[in-house]
Amino acid sequence: MKTSYKLLLLASVAMLAFTGCQNKENKEGEETAQTEEVKEVTADNLKNAIMGELTASAKYAAFSEKAKEEGFAHIATLYAAVSKAEAIHAENHQKVLAELGVTMDPFTPTFEVKTTAENLQASIDGETEEFTNMYPAYIEAANTEGQDKAARSFTWANDTEKKHAALFTSALATLNADGDKAVPAEYYVCPVCGNTWDGATVLDTCDFCGTAKDAYIAFK
Repeated sequence: MKTSYKLLLLASVAMLAFTGCQNKENKEGEETAQTEEVKEVTADNLKNAIMGELTASAKYAAFSEKAKEEGFAHIATLYAAVSKAEAIHAENHQKVLAELGVTMDPFTPTFEVKTTAENLQASIDGETEEFTNMYPAYIEAANTEGQDKAARSFTWANDTEKKHAALFTSALATLNADGDKAVPAEYYVCPVCGNTWDGATVLDTCDFCGTAKDAYIAFK
């Protein structure tokens, strides 16, 4: 009886050890799968952001030309500056995506050009969607994964889109009241992060990335 009891005890211990190993392996496998899933989400988010920023850059360049046609030179300058900022965001996202070893298929931006007043409203809506919904979700996913460079690139874009929305909102209000006479005539864009200022609010050092004013891209 004692021998049988010892054998039964040893078998039970062995079974517990085997089960523990299996549980550990399953847990590690689940964690790895979750990590890979988040990586895939971040890569997809980068791709979507790149397409969005490149589309915005091309669209705003077209909106700039439309504003010129309608005699709104200051709004045309605003759109030219923001177009450049969006291109910088796309470039930053592309660099991070490349470091992840991921490539994306080429695409052709599509958009519609209407009147300058309608274009401004569409721009406000688009920028607001990005900084209230799209980029916060992308930043959260990147932080969850520990992808600091992606989170930083998304954050720079997110914070800049807030400023773009404010600039467009102010321009639309001015346009509706008295054309674009009161719209600022000059703008500055940080070449590193895309941060954007008008002539009255430009800083000597970028408050997003620390770049000096001498390096800013001027639009007048």
